[in-house]
Amino acid sequence: MTIMKSEIQSRSTEERVLPVTLADIKRAAARIVGRVTHTPLVYSSNLSERTSQPVYLKLETRQPIGAFKLRGAMNAILSLDDAARKRGLVTASTGNHGRAVAYAARELGVPATICMSSLVPANKVEAIRMLGAEIRIVGRSQDDAQAEVERLTESRGLTPIPPFDDANVVAGQGTIGLEIVEDLPDLTTVLVPLSGGGLAGGIAVAVKALKPEVRVIGLSMERGAAMHAAIAAGKPVAVREEETLADSLGGGIGVSNHVTFTLCRNLLDDIVLLTENQIAEGIRHAARQEHVTAEGAGAVGIAAILAGKVELSGPTAVVISGGNIDPILHQRIVAEATT
Repeated sequence: MTIMKSEIQSRSTEERVLPVTLADIKRAAARIVGRVTHTPLVYSSNLSERTSQPVYLKLETRQPIGAFKLRGAMNAILSLDDAARKRGLVTASTGNHGRAVAYAARELGVPATICMSSLVPANKVEAIRMLGAEIRIVGRSQDDAQAEVERLTESRGLTPIPPFDDANVVAGQGTIGLEIVEDLPDLTTVLVPLSGGGLAGGIAVAVKALKPEVRVIGLSMERGAAMHAAIAAGKPVAVREEETLADSLGGGIGVSNHVTFTLCRNLLDDIVLLTENQIAEGIRHAARQEHVTAEGAGAVGIAAILAGKVELSGPTAVVISGGNIDPILHQRIVAEATT
């Protein structure tokens, strides 16, 4: 199932007033340089042969925390004044953003509290605990975890670091787009995981500003794809969070969303949804053919190519957003026969 460009782009380029700009992303790149990794863009001979087009994997799995989220968290935290940082940080997370905030907080010597639902995989919770953050498990949805963030912000004066709907977080994620265009100047398409829209929106801002003709396609799971539902409805809507292999893509976008909905609605060329079997096949292919450990959310670009859900017309960058999958689950999926 897809939402085509004509349905997404309700206004012309000239009419758009976007909450994050290329200048914001360039400032973020300067701010976080040396604290995050300029990740490699690796040619995939297998996917290139399958599609008859050059395909490259943008390996955000190479970040210190194993996922792209460090970029946005680091930029947002470095953008705070000293007083806001010293009060302590708090965030809601499906795993990788919490790990990013915990890592950045430890690097900068400030305390952090991470609120998560019971749907967050145990390996991700433990990784955050190992970074020294305080952990709170609340409810069964990202919305439940966010409610706890709001309570702690009010009761303890902590400084919130939103997981996606924040201009500084989005600008940090957008630095991936700068790197892709720099490393692949003849780029025609970017395939990017889509959840709350911080990653897809940030990349789209950078790529569209530098190369307006490039297609940016968001990829999500069929189970509880919040941004897809919001764009289809024409406004942020509540969705039921469901268990999925792409657990990092779970959760709503917030009915009061003021940054990422606007970016994704105006800048994404298409949204593609994937079944659980297709996501599993993406994970398998990443391990067997690309020698990359990708979590479900990180494998959706590969999954879309394997399922024939995207048509490529030239050099393509596939964002592998993270590799923090439970090792036992990963082993089981990779060992299964190809569907």
